[in-house]
Amino acid sequence: MTDRAEATPPAAKGSGEGKSGKRVLLATFGSFGDLHPYIALARGLQERGHRAVIATSTNYREKIEGEGIQFHAVRPDMPANEDTRKLVARIMDPKRGTEVIFREVLGPNFAAQYEDLNVAAKGADLLVAHMLTPGIRMVAELTGRPWVATYLQPMVFASIFDPPIPPQFPQFASLYRLGPWFTRPILKLGKQSVRPFVQPIHDLRASLGLPDAGHAMFEGGHSPYLNLALFSKELGRPQPDWPAHTVVTGFPFYDRVEAGAGMPVELERFLDGGAPPIVFTLGSSAVMLGTHFYRESINAAQRLGRRAVLLIGREEWNALPQPLPQGIFACDYAPHGELFPRAAAIVHQGGVGTTGQAMRSGMPMLVVPFAHDQPDNAHRVTRIGIARTLTVPRYTGARAAAELRTLLDDSRYATRAAAVGARVRAEDGVAAACDAMEALLANVATSGAAR
Repeated sequence: MTDRAEATPPAAKGSGEGKSGKRVLLATFGSFGDLHPYIALARGLQERGHRAVIATSTNYREKIEGEGIQFHAVRPDMPANEDTRKLVARIMDPKRGTEVIFREVLGPNFAAQYEDLNVAAKGADLLVAHMLTPGIRMVAELTGRPWVATYLQPMVFASIFDPPIPPQFPQFASLYRLGPWFTRPILKLGKQSVRPFVQPIHDLRASLGLPDAGHAMFEGGHSPYLNLALFSKELGRPQPDWPAHTVVTGFPFYDRVEAGAGMPVELERFLDGGAPPIVFTLGSSAVMLGTHFYRESINAAQRLGRRAVLLIGREEWNALPQPLPQGIFACDYAPHGELFPRAAAIVHQGGVGTTGQAMRSGMPMLVVPFAHDQPDNAHRVTRIGIARTLTVPRYTGARAAAELRTLLDDSRYATRAAAVGARVRAEDGVAAACDAMEALLANVATSGAAR
């Protein structure tokens, strides 16, 4: 069994807890897209003199401690090697992916997650929850601690005024124009259909003597203290039916594959050696399933006569033709914040982290969504005129080239993308989130007790 003992790395600059410093536990689960925002927040808190702890799967221990952030292991852990690819293939299924996550990955481990978080929370002044760490709310309610709910993408608010695009039914995008009288019953039905996925959470609450807090995937995940929407208003603006005490912060950016890592030297040389390339990437999960995507992407770049950069993850995941054609460069990863602004356009899977980086870069994008929030994110950036969308089954070199030709030849995409990028860059998601958390801590201190 994995050792769940708390590990404390050497103290990092800014991590010392002063007289006013607080211990903040940030819990998360998932891919790099689910981890990086919390590393950004932890770094921001430590720069302000607080002590941040990230509680998540053991897979990320080295990465987190490399940033000088305290780590605490929380179950479940992700399987390793080939088993991971098989699981990701099922998780990325647009029809059953969400069910697989809740029924097979998280469901059997909710009690273990709660136990680990209960240990991690000892001595914490504030608890911060990702939507896949419901144990935080239980710990908070049983100990009287204040807690914060965080949301990485707009769709999880399930607003009837700005409804989500479910991956199972992308055609709802056109039907939603009918307004709340249509979206209200549709969303109610959707919530009922996924209720069995989170029944173990409700059962665990009952076993702990906690009252029903509502649907664990929706209102049951909202905090009465503070809800942080960790994305830009350019992606999702506040709606009348969002929970009370919600603050839209902007994206909290962090994009290092490991502490201190920058752009590969060979990639720098490639970028300096010619025209801005088209960048093709599938984030940190779908990239395991990208062989077809990358081969067709090479075809698309050649059809357009454009240079291209492919971020392919591990070579064994996505074997490419060797040698690569002239003007095509492939590597495992590069920091998006440095690479994307040097692109002509960005083609990606629509994960919210990658979407945020593409928006910040000010470059037009082609989104190829797989599952979960990706179709919704794709719809949002397409709706504001900075992107086009092409589904995975339709992704071929010819179709991708046609979509990219429109993005590159129609100056309206570049103009709108540049304007959106400027507004996203003007936001400071980390500072806004830290301000809101410090305000909550001050309010709790003044009132003398958590609500």
